[in-house]
Amino acid sequence: MASPPPGAAISISPPVDFVLGASACCLACVFTNPLEVVKTRLQLQGELRARGSYTRHYRGVVQAMVAVGQADGLRGLQKGLTAGLLYQGMMNGVRFYLYSYAEDVGLTQQPGGNVAAGAIAGAMGALVGSPAYLVKTHLQAQTVAAIAVGHQHNHQSVSSAFETIYKKQGVLGLWRGVNGAVPRVMVGSAVQLATFANAKEWVKHKKWFSDDSWLVPLAGGMISSVGVSIAMTPFDVVSTRLYNQPVDSEGRGRLYRGFLDCFLKITHKEGVLALYKGIVPAYVRLGPHTILSLLFWEELRKMTYYYQHH
Repeated sequence: MASPPPGAAISISPPVDFVLGASACCLACVFTNPLEVVKTRLQLQGELRARGSYTRHYRGVVQAMVAVGQADGLRGLQKGLTAGLLYQGMMNGVRFYLYSYAEDVGLTQQPGGNVAAGAIAGAMGALVGSPAYLVKTHLQAQTVAAIAVGHQHNHQSVSSAFETIYKKQGVLGLWRGVNGAVPRVMVGSAVQLATFANAKEWVKHKKWFSDDSWLVPLAGGMISSVGVSIAMTPFDVVSTRLYNQPVDSEGRGRLYRGFLDCFLKITHKEGVLALYKGIVPAYVRLGPHTILSLLFWEELRKMTYYYQHH
């Protein structure tokens, strides 16, 4: 299949990039959702409890996956997949659309432009996708009492979850926890998109592979995922806690008042290292998802470029 000339940027219209970005991340989500289930459980484990004062039902990625499979069956490893696909499509469609637009107007060519464009695109994507992420977190935390961690919302399905939240808390209730999601995705998106672009250029400069090889975005994604994991995990832990906490009759969180309050309570009661709770499983999930989504996005863009120019 023909590709853009070596060194030439792939020019794709932002609306097309909306579809390509959403599709790429949904494809990645199918493969990585079991790791997302495990990551969510690990981040909720020992909530606001001192280290050593609670039973550790989950002790690592493999053991946690076995525990989930035994308690909930193999389908339990794909809990929240529908909500996850909805979130990935909405959040990343908006994110890649805005990043593509920033490329078109030349923002990414300015000093720090990659980071700024990635952060802004991530913030807007998080706002749009927040209700789906809220439901996804609730569903992924749900399990039998013997290995339950965090608050159990006991939704019957994705649609009933949206309906229950809306009836009890109104429209604003669907966006509860967004104050943790926006900084989380801003940081993750800025680091991911900026490091991916720079990592690809570095790999091309090293001449490890031909410029049009799929191994270039794969290597770029592998490098990018390391930075994303390190930068994003503390925000990810806080975000998961805010989304999953129980609420009172007025829709206010019973455990945390907001992002800063959650951050301070975690560090005070669980220690600073709790902000990196599950960083290894978080990377195990973030790594493949980052690699797959960026690889799929890059390859879909090449295919689109090819069909637009032939």
